[in-house]
Amino acid sequence: MARFNLSSIRKNALTRESVAWGKINFEQNSTLVFAALLIVCAMAVGCSSEKPKTQNAGSQPIAQNIQPVPVNATTPVVTPAVESGNKPEHKKIVRKAPVTVKYGDKTSGVSFRYPRRYGLKTGDSAKELVSQASMPMSFMQPGGVAVAAVTIPEGSYPKSDLVAAWFDVSVNKSLTAEQCGEFSGGEITRTPSPATAPVTEPATASDGAAMRTPTPAEPSKEGGTLMLGDMELRSMETLASVGTGKEASKYYHAFGNGACYEFALKVATTGESDEGGKPVDREEVFKRLEKILVTVKIDAIKAPEVTASAPVTEVPVTPAQ
Repeated sequence: MARFNLSSIRKNALTRESVAWGKINFEQNSTLVFAALLIVCAMAVGCSSEKPKTQNAGSQPIAQNIQPVPVNATTPVVTPAVESGNKPEHKKIVRKAPVTVKYGDKTSGVSFRYPRRYGLKTGDSAKELVSQASMPMSFMQPGGVAVAAVTIPEGSYPKSDLVAAWFDVSVNKSLTAEQCGEFSGGEITRTPSPATAPVTEPATASDGAAMRTPTPAEPSKEGGTLMLGDMELRSMETLASVGTGKEASKYYHAFGNGACYEFALKVATTGESDEGGKPVDREEVFKRLEKILVTVKIDAIKAPEVTASAPVTEVPVTPAQ
């Protein structure tokens, strides 16, 4: 006959009940813990969403999409103002003065150009300069009048024996075209020393005071003729002794406006240069003066209009009775 151990059976039953109860308790506790975690997470998300969003210093700003405004023909266009500091700088335009200056005389119709730094003499100043030359003019007949003169500046040839060099214009209205093509001997006035009186002698080739030789003129050498445009110039050269120095002259004659025009180029030297100097090259100086000569023009002079006056009708006078 079998015996049952009640105590062991009871223990096994209690053990099974405990395991079952533990399982039930674990499942219930797990559910509660999970629910608690969900509540905590929900609260954390809610709190974080309520906090203001701060922008990091290194973050880039979000570009806003701005719709372009359509520009109509009537809509004024606003140009953004330019800051004063960014204004473009305007360069100053420096205008250089012309190298040459034009001279013109309406009375004689003569005009020419000369270097700006040269000296210009007109009127009485020109007459005084021309009269001081060894041969003032070379017209066949008296009546010449100095119009203008241009002088080379002093110091142009330092330590040389150059005294003066100039270009002058004279007009003689009493000569014919044939007489204008000829040249006179003129007179030579030697510069007096302090102990002697001035001596005036006629110019002759024998005494060596003046030697006039008709020379060809460039560029046309036939007959001592120089063509300046359509103007024909007759030429002659002289060399006069003045004390220890010399005065070389080149004369050119042209006929126009019923008058004879004379253009003279003159170079005066002392024959004595400063220490370490040397005699000036006259031909080089003449080349400077010839640059003025080639610019000479003679414009036609308009005769003054004469208005015919109405004839005067004499009124008969009745003698008083």
